Amino acid sequence: MVTGLDPVSLLHDDDPAPVRVFGASGASPFVLVSDHAGRAVPRALGDMGVSPADWERHIAWDIGMAGVGRALAERLDTILIEQVYSRLVIDCNRAPGHPNSVPEVSDGTVVSANLAIAEADRRAREDAILHPYQARIRVELEARAATGQPTALIALHSFTPHMAGVDRPWHAGVLHHRDPGLGRALRAFLLADGVPVVGDNEPYVLSDASDYTVPLHAETRGLPYVELEIRQDLVGDDAGQAEWADRLARLLPAALERYHAA
Repeated sequence: MVTGLDPVSLLHDDDPAPVRVFGASGASPFVLVSDHAGRAVPRALGDMGVSPADWERHIAWDIGMAGVGRALAERLDTILIEQVYSRLVIDCNRAPGHPNSVPEVSDGTVVSANLAIAEADRRAREDAILHPYQARIRVELEARAATGQPTALIALHSFTPHMAGVDRPWHAGVLHHRDPGLGRALRAFLLADGVPVVGDNEPYVLSDASDYTVPLHAETRGLPYVELEIRQDLVGDDAGQAEWADRLARLLPAALERYHAA
């Protein structure tokens, strides 16, 4: 296992940058972020002891979210900020030092490169990947605030249909914490649009302990937000991704209008 890495040695010239941006901020109130869009691995970490089959699984990335996010950014004429590296390298929706930010085991798969990881190696991953991604979101939000641009933060995620041997009935879920307004408005519109089962803080609960991006950027600024989860079998191909991008491009503006009217 590679140890003692600093941010400079962790990412080489042939490694991708940790952040990818699509579109640009404009008149749209929406800023889209995708914490687990990619599954890149720094060359210095090799395959991390994970099999090729496991790199295809949900443990490595949020399947379908790159396609949904990019299509949605185009439809809304707004910006999408993506995190490029696999959540097995560093989970960018976990606070620095979070016990689950560098998982040793994920849904039954042992990640040998993460076993008993040295603190210096954890910090190297945070400094090279986590902090630049979160800083790019902060820069975007600060720039919009400086010009008085109204903003709603939309965090895009997907979830596996089966976890730990249990089937998950939800087709989508809206996650929220201190301000549930936009999430619950979107949930109502999703149900009315024919999405059969939409979770309210299911299949996950958004909290300061479990999440990082929304609490850090939206809740501290008092911005409307929703952390949206879509089941991966619904967005596993181009057609499903386009369907959900079309749906969200219609429903997010309606939900935000209802939120402000409440």
